[in-house]
Amino acid sequence: QVQLVESGGGLVQAGGSLRLSCAASGRTFSSYAMGWFRQAPGKEREFVAVISWNTGNTVCADSVKGRFTISRDNAKNTVYLLMNSLKPEDTAVYYCAVRRYPYALGLGYLLAGTLYDYWGQGTQVTVSE
Repeated sequence: QVQLVESGGGLVQAGGSLRLSCAASGRTFSSYAMGWFRQAPGKEREFVAVISWNTGNTVCADSVKGRFTISRDNAKNTVYLLMNSLKPEDTAVYYCAVRRYPYALGLGYLLAGTLYDYWGQGTQVTVSE
């Protein structure tokens, strides 16, 4: 079993920055990739970014490209999401997720939440005008 704990959410003004963290733990934690998703009220869950645990390769959604950066610290079993130039439309609950095993189509196709095995509880990000 893998446990994921997100932190770093909060209230920020438009144009500001936040850094989310997701710490993974478990008896034998290992993963192929870790991703960030978000869900705004009344909307479906949306892919934000994913990172390969081994190579550090990343894929970001077009809506956040150039503003958000995903990174990881293997020694700490932690993945980060640095969010700059935040907009009110970035307001959502942000979730991290783990995919344990490689995906045949590759990192760039890990866009659906159903492809991930474990999820955190989420952290609220609110961006005011």
